[in-house]
Order: sequence, then C-alpha cells, then structure tokens
Amino acid sequence: MMKPKKIYFLIIKIIIILTIALVSAFFLTRNSASKHADTLINIDNQNNPMRLTSSAFEYNQPIPPLYTCDGESISPPLRIEGVPKNAKSLALIVDDPDAPGRTFVHWAVWNIPRETPAFEMNTVPQMAVQGRNDFGTNRWGAPCPPSKTHRYFFKLYALDTMLDLHTSSSKSDLEQAMNGHVISRAELIGLYARQ
Repeated sequence: MMKPKKIYFLIIKIIIILTIALVSAFFLTRNSASKHADTLINIDNQNNPMRLTSSAFEYNQPIPPLYTCDGESISPPLRIEGVPKNAKSLALIVDDPDAPGRTFVHWAVWNIPRETPAFEMNTVPQMAVQGRNDFGTNRWGAPCPPSKTHRYFFKLYALDTMLDLHTSSSKSDLEQAMNGHVISRAELIGLYARQ
C-alpha cells in the first residue's frame, strides 16, 4: 500500500502534467485558428491581380522606425491595386507570427470601401471600421519586437459582402465573418528589429 506522502506527490505530478498538456493544447488551437482563414482562402495567386504595396518599404524589407514604437507609432502608407470589380468591401489584417507564444495582432480593419486606392500615412479610409488589436486598442499597433527581427504580415482581402461586426471584434472574429466571402487576397511583408 502506498504511503499518503507518495500519493500526494503522485497527484501533484499528474496535475502538473495535465496543466502543461492543457496550456499546450490552448496555444496550438489558437495558432491553428489564426491559420484557419488562410486555409479557407483558396486563391490562385498567379491569376490574382490584387496587390498591396507601400511607398515606405519594399516587400520583405525593413519597416522604417517612424512607423514603430521607436518612432512616432503611426501607420505606414499602403497602396491598393487590382481590386476585383465584384468586391463589395476590403479587409486588412496586420500580424506578427514571430511574437513569443502566439501570432500577435497589430491591426484589424474591415468594411474598407472597394474603391479605396490607398491608406494614407496615419489614416484609415472613411467608413472603414477598426477592430481590437492585441494591445487592446482599436488602431494601428506599432511594431515593437522584444528581440531579433520580426516579420509583419499585411494581409488584404477582397470580400463579396460588407461585414456586420462590432468594434470590439478581434482578428479571429473577423476571420470567422470573412469565411466563404473572400474573392481575392494580397500580401505585403515588412521586417523590424529594434536597435
């Protein structure tokens, strides 16, 4: 028969193992949920004319400090081209998959008018709605990586509908609402490392 002290330590070990398993499952589920929208979007990129560019930085090149926490924390200018004629609205998600533990959301914007040619520096197009980022605010969350170079994915979606979402909505709420409505997609990647 086991002594009470051994039973106590055995129970503690089981609790620790279960806690680690549950925490791991939570983060795996969360990361797979954020990849879910990209899996659902079946766009042939070779035949996709929609483009997202910036006059501030080239694809896969450093984002100037002006647009980060080391500068003025303002949103960079973005240019939109090739939006499909049948699009009813656009949505934009900016996130950092290199953040510790999970993908960190910097910006979520939807109901952007389809005819929008650009996001001017530090502005959002009229009628567009900004959702909640992982800083807990409803605006551009400037890159501020704790260490090494991080990648910032600017993902633009053309939708066949307008979205009925509250400003408290998160990236995952936006991805759920977009499910089945994405007709085109464009992506811009910027890099940033603090000096």
